[in-house]
Amino acid sequence: MKLEERVKKIEERNTKVELDKSWETSWTRKICIMILTYLVVITYSYLIREYDNIFLSSLVPVIGFTLSTLSLKVIRKLWEK
Repeated sequence: MKLEERVKKIEERNTKVELDKSWETSWTRKICIMILTYLVVITYSYLIREYDNIFLSSLVPVIGFTLSTLSLKVIRKLWEK
């Protein structure tokens, strides 16, 4: 592999890493996670109608976080543009 090709690949990788870092700390990501978690809590509370069971209630943040990480890929693609 030529030196120029290696440098180009390194620069492309660095650009991707910088974009990843920027996404992880962006307010867009944080706000989307907050909104999605809030919507999951509302839906869960409405469906379960059981507010005294701490074990079930403890699942809410886990489910919200998991769904937010799965669904943010589309939002991230828009944010990158």
